[in-house]
Amino acid sequence: MKRVFNMVMSPREAFGDISISDVIRARLKLASQEIPRVLKRSIDARKQKVVVRVQYQILTHYELAQIPVYSKDYPNVSSEPPVIIIGAGPAGLFGALKVIELGFKPIILERGKDVPQRRRDLVAINRSHQVNPDSNYCFGEGGAGTFSDGKLYTRSKKRGDVERILQIFVEHGANSDILIDAHPHIGTNKLPKIVTQMRNTIEGLGGKIYFETRVTDLIIREEEIKGIITSDGTKFQGIGVILATGHSARDIFELLNQKNILIQPKPFALGLRIEHTQSLIDKIQYDCINRGPYLPASVYALSTKVNVRGKVRGVFSFCMCPGGFIVPAATAPGEIVVNGMSPSRRNSKFANSGVVTSIELEDLKDHKKYGPLAALQFQRVIEQKACKKAEGDQTAPAQNLMDFLENKMSRGLLLSSYVPGLINIDLKEVLPSEIIERLVLGLKNFGKRMPGYLTDKAQLIGVESRTSSPVRIPRDPVTLEHLQIKRLFPCGEGAGYAGGIVSAAIDGVKCAEKLLEKYK
Repeated sequence: MKRVFNMVMSPREAFGDISISDVIRARLKLASQEIPRVLKRSIDARKQKVVVRVQYQILTHYELAQIPVYSKDYPNVSSEPPVIIIGAGPAGLFGALKVIELGFKPIILERGKDVPQRRRDLVAINRSHQVNPDSNYCFGEGGAGTFSDGKLYTRSKKRGDVERILQIFVEHGANSDILIDAHPHIGTNKLPKIVTQMRNTIEGLGGKIYFETRVTDLIIREEEIKGIITSDGTKFQGIGVILATGHSARDIFELLNQKNILIQPKPFALGLRIEHTQSLIDKIQYDCINRGPYLPASVYALSTKVNVRGKVRGVFSFCMCPGGFIVPAATAPGEIVVNGMSPSRRNSKFANSGVVTSIELEDLKDHKKYGPLAALQFQRVIEQKACKKAEGDQTAPAQNLMDFLENKMSRGLLLSSYVPGLINIDLKEVLPSEIIERLVLGLKNFGKRMPGYLTDKAQLIGVESRTSSPVRIPRDPVTLEHLQIKRLFPCGEGAGYAGGIVSAAIDGVKCAEKLLEKYK
């Protein structure tokens, strides 16, 4: 019976110790040959009540067997021709697995360190404010996603592509709940082990991953990439190059620009990160004093349009992290960047989210002299200004939410999850006035949609500037090859074609397929 049904469950039934499949079987008194297949689990907190909706099918053993299941039956590619992949984030790792599946040898070059070594550099950022430009929250094994909430949301309409990525995560140690949750996440405490296991799979099948290997030059002849050169002078050559560096690889963007390789400035979003207590967000969203032992930490997503100085721009929440932490995401000394993450249990007492506004190309007129790097420079100037206005290290500028809205200096700051510490600053001294005006209007609109959101028990911390790549590396929409340089395949978030872990992974797979379809 392949019809899809919905069932309303209590939080205990949906999130308790008994599996959802067993709950459905008991409720419906199914025969042994009837098998419930859970498709999605979601929470509806509207109308002053919490409803957990489970979407499912009832299938026979035969029907269940016909459902495509990802199989990791890979060949050994130790002696096969190589494909060069720059970057070991989701796009690079999933692209490498696809290269192996198609019978070729991936060689991944990653400027950062492996997970165990990378952890030490993160400790140094948080405790002693030392930023390693090659190993931080953005660079290293698994990319920026490794030490993040591990959100697996995507707007991709091709469900098969999404399920394939989720299944690979499960094969490498992720909880199978990600296959059914409406808003799946893995958690910053579990992602590192999963990423390490993916590396073990790639290397066990003959692929190679080189850490602390930064690309410094490209070998190009007659508008075709022949190989790359790393900081120690080593040359790597292969069938082609998948460029999967992530959204913060500014030196790569600058290298492309210096070599007159076509790149373009790209709109992105910029603003601040807001932090409430998780109990307050739960109270607002679930309309209860205590969410109890079964309901997960509640989330929110807010967006609005504002008109400032004749420009209509979006203001929206970004990367909301329930039960999470705010972390320092700078990639160079002398800049302040903040981001959010959550552990798998989402059990911090804080909730945080980016509150950002869209930055369009017409907003970059003061930086047009930088050409394709105009949006990048816009980011950089604000990040460096934030650092100078603070204490010159990773102490972040912050302001009480209501004081920010009422345009006055805060008397003091609240406790925060941000380990390097906060400094009380009027955020008008950090962000351009036009952005401040947009955020003020946007936050006031958020307060109308979510009563209780605007409170003096919340604060704003800056700056949230690495929402997406400030550069697009143009490629053919069909072949995915760079418009100018043959055998170069711009990929993932850094190239401007993804917006998260799953979409980057899907893009890595597609780039690998297209490269080998054309050049194998």
